[in-house]
Amino acid sequence: MERQKTLRTCEKGHRYYKSTDCPTCPTCEKENKPKDGFLSLLSSPARSALIEYLGIDTLEKLAKYSEKEILKLHGMGKASLPILRKALAEKGLSFKEESTKK
Repeated sequence: MERQKTLRTCEKGHRYYKSTDCPTCPTCEKENKPKDGFLSLLSSPARSALIEYLGIDTLEKLAKYSEKEILKLHGMGKASLPILRKALAEKGLSFKEESTKK
C-alpha cells in the first residue's frame, strides 16, 4: 500500500510533498549541495550520511574508514562506492583495509 503524500513547509518557506517521515526539504537540499569536491558527486542521502553520521567532509577523513563501515550508513548505497574510490585514488588515498580475524 502506497503512503499518502502530505504537503509540508520547511523553515525557509519551501512547500513540498513527502510520503515518509523524513523532514528533509528537497529544495533546501539542492541549495546546500556543494558545487565541487567529492561530496558534490554524491546523492543527497549519501552526502548526508557521511557528513551527519561521521563528520566526513574531506577525503582524508573518508580514508580512515573501510568500505564496509561506509556502506552501513543509512543513506549510503553501493552506487556511491565507485565514486568514492575514484575520488580517493585521485588523491593517492584509499579506504581503510578490512581487518581479518583469524
